[in-house]
Amino acid sequence: MSEQKDLEYAILGGGCFWCVEAIYQLVDGVESIVSGYAGGHDPAPNYRSVCTGLTGHAEVIRVGFDPNKISYKNILEIFWEAHDPTTRNKQGNDEGPQYRSIILYENQTQKEIAEASRAEAGPKFASPIVTEIVALEKFFPAENYHQNYFRLNPGQPYCHYVIRPKIEKFLKKKTSA
Repeated sequence: MSEQKDLEYAILGGGCFWCVEAIYQLVDGVESIVSGYAGGHDPAPNYRSVCTGLTGHAEVIRVGFDPNKISYKNILEIFWEAHDPTTRNKQGNDEGPQYRSIILYENQTQKEIAEASRAEAGPKFASPIVTEIVALEKFFPAENYHQNYFRLNPGQPYCHYVIRPKIEKFLKKKTSA
């Protein structure tokens, strides 16, 4: 995957960025993914500071996609499947505001699509969706060792016990659709 100037971008947080990144790496039309931080007040976030839950930032990914192959709406449909948008500040065993469900939009069109997508996804869940939809102020790339994490560390216990089952669930839904 490489950066291209004709890509569009979606900034999404659905818990640990390693998990969400691993799902989007399987999506046709996704050309780049960068794990990072956004949505907070710290002007220089890093993994250690974001993990405290005090920076206001969430772990997010910046998905670069080819709009000729996949739409922003389709990117968001995958987002609702890739995590539990009904739990506030929690995904599995990961807890804290840095793991919140969040969509950061870059323009009014993305905001409108995100709000419509959230409303459309709502009835699919037993509990109300708590996903924040907020304007992107700035995206901060995470440290290099967080990039492409699952593919580079498949034997790591978190990857094996947390990420792999999410991927298997996603692939099962994808093939049954």
